[in-house]
Amino acid sequence: MKVSIKGVRGSIPTSSPETSYFGGNTSCVTVVEDNCLLILDGGSGMQKIILPDESTNRVDILLTHLHFDHIQGLGFFNPLFEASKEVHIWAPVSTTQSLLSRLSKFLSPPLFPVLMRDLPCQLTLHEISNSSFEIGPFQIDSLYVIHPGPTVGLRIKSKNSVLAYIPDHEPALGPAGMIMDKKWISGFDLVDQADLLIHDAQFTAEEYKGKIGWGHSGMEDVIKLATFAGVKKLLFTHHDPSRTDAQLKEIMIGLKETHSGDLNFEFAREGMEIELG
Repeated sequence: MKVSIKGVRGSIPTSSPETSYFGGNTSCVTVVEDNCLLILDGGSGMQKIILPDESTNRVDILLTHLHFDHIQGLGFFNPLFEASKEVHIWAPVSTTQSLLSRLSKFLSPPLFPVLMRDLPCQLTLHEISNSSFEIGPFQIDSLYVIHPGPTVGLRIKSKNSVLAYIPDHEPALGPAGMIMDKKWISGFDLVDQADLLIHDAQFTAEEYKGKIGWGHSGMEDVIKLATFAGVKKLLFTHHDPSRTDAQLKEIMIGLKETHSGDLNFEFAREGMEIELG
């Protein structure tokens, strides 16, 4: 399983010399195995995606939720405009509107010049909840997590490896903070013993005190979750859009000094590639 990071920023893209090392595009990750391509979220990093092979005719896009920073790259993804391409979009079900209705609000004037119904590709939409399904060599589990939504996290299993992806998540929400009990931690079943966890870490521990209920994580809480779940490698994502490269590097130095255990963790960076299995 090859995992490639295309976008790491939360809320809004950033573009400046001060953010060029870690990157300024919003959430997007690709996963490839046996020439099968999964795209996790459709943030602005989606424009960088190149199909693994010219003969690749099917693409699956898994959206954790429909906030703008997770779908703003959809209209700039070339296979949507190719009649020969079969594109499947998977996203959380809503109790009030269909997935087609919700996506069409974005892919239509005045926000976008092309109507969703006019896209040339062979488009299929799938509504998911607490679901299990297969795509090519991948076994995928989706579970609702704590974030304004509906929002799901994803667990993607291939022959020899497991990737957990939860880019927007607040596992510590509640009067008692994060309860260290696997039955009560939001997202635990997704991350349990994962080879790689890509997880929201927008706030420092001090910042989180003033952001409780915003739907995002404090970095210390993510380390606790990953350690408790036996995760092998952790990548922090959904970097605050105001955070510079220098600030991220300084924060990581402090976290490494505080947490010197067995957990391998770092900030996700655009262009990063990880081979699992």
